Amino acid sequence: MKNPSAQGVSVFLLSLCLLMYTVVASARESADRQTQVTRSTLAVDLIIKGDHIVSMDANESVYKDAAVAVDKGLIIAIGPADEILAKYHSEQILDGGNRVVMPGLINGHAHAAMTLLRGMAEDMALLDWLTRYIFPAEIEFVDAEFVRVGTELACWEMIRGGTTTFVDMYYYPDVIAEVVASCGMRALVSATVIERPSPGAANAADSISKGLAFIERWKGKNSRITPVFGPHANYTLDEEQLRAVRQAAIDAGVGIAIHMSESQYEVEYSKTHYGKTSIEMFESIGLLDLPTIGAHVVWPTDAEIPILVERKVGVIHNPTSNMKTAAGISPVTKMLAAGVRVGLGTDGSASNNDLDMWEEMRLAALLQKVERMDPEVMPANTVLTMATRGGAQAIGLGSSIGSLEVGKRADIIQVSFDDVHFIPTYDVISHLVYVADEQDVTSVVVDGRILMKDKEMLTIDTKRVATQAAKLAGRIQQAFKNR
Repeated sequence: MKNPSAQGVSVFLLSLCLLMYTVVASARESADRQTQVTRSTLAVDLIIKGDHIVSMDANESVYKDAAVAVDKGLIIAIGPADEILAKYHSEQILDGGNRVVMPGLINGHAHAAMTLLRGMAEDMALLDWLTRYIFPAEIEFVDAEFVRVGTELACWEMIRGGTTTFVDMYYYPDVIAEVVASCGMRALVSATVIERPSPGAANAADSISKGLAFIERWKGKNSRITPVFGPHANYTLDEEQLRAVRQAAIDAGVGIAIHMSESQYEVEYSKTHYGKTSIEMFESIGLLDLPTIGAHVVWPTDAEIPILVERKVGVIHNPTSNMKTAAGISPVTKMLAAGVRVGLGTDGSASNNDLDMWEEMRLAALLQKVERMDPEVMPANTVLTMATRGGAQAIGLGSSIGSLEVGKRADIIQVSFDDVHFIPTYDVISHLVYVADEQDVTSVVVDGRILMKDKEMLTIDTKRVATQAAKLAGRIQQAFKNR
């Protein structure tokens, strides 16, 4: 007769073996199924999911429970998530629970490195602010290291807030381009031209010469970086110098970005010195023959608006900066109705004081409503267009970015709707314009590369940048304290 104890052990071991066989067989079957699925679908670099996808295409298409497939930096498919996952697989998937997927925001006018001058001189008229504080501080403190750290700080802030493309106008453009190349953003980088001693250049002629060298080094070298000329304004450059910039831009085959009709002072200066208003003056010397981005455009006349349309000038509205410097309220509603290409920008942090494009959207809408005394002007979808597809058209990149469409570059962000200020959600577009802020952005992708994932910055050493920025700011603060 067998030992009952031994018999129980045998039964247990047999059961254990059967269980292990079942588990292994099940795992093998699951792996075989996964392999079969993988073999039947196409491998892509990235899949981005969302409860809603706001495409910002011409039809303003919005998809629910959807996904975007990205490969080699391009959007290759967009649609219902189950359909995308049935056709594509990826080792990188950004989950979309309570997330809105949309195009990255486009900041059409910035002076990125001026983050290091944020809050230095406040509550002053534009000309006093420039001549008494900003220009002197730039001569004393701005060098290549200043521009590198300030631009890194700006890129950190913009990525965190969902901005994927910006147009910059500052000094040491090679350094700016290097930072952009490293952090993964997209930018139009201007070679600034101004008729005064400035960081890195003695005068306008020197600026043009160095600008040509910069453009030669970068044009066509990086698909995310577009070099342009940046003549400052018609009150810091005379007609001969502006003509020289025009010819240099033609020779280099690039466009320009310029401050245009920003203040009443500028308009009166133009009338006094050139006998024409600012935009008429630029038109008279052929400056607008070039692809042109005009920053601010607060004071265009009724006669000038058709010029902006005909010349396809990209106008960049900067509501926060315009309000803070009391430059005025740009007639954006009138320009849009006429067919002007209008985008949004923050200007520099020294006159804003942040790089938050969500704030610019809200203010752009609200300013026009109160200025026109009409709550129906500048609805949410119009403002969101200005920050995305319209902004891309204004800066000359409308064919490649600004909307989520097959064939366009994969510049994409995820916005979390987890915060209490999104409850309830009746209209996603309305919430993006009137509720969302930079803290709600969770993930950022540019050219198919993830720059921020679940609020973790992946391409910038934020601790290093914060430390270096604090050190530079301390030096500036000490210098001004002793005056």
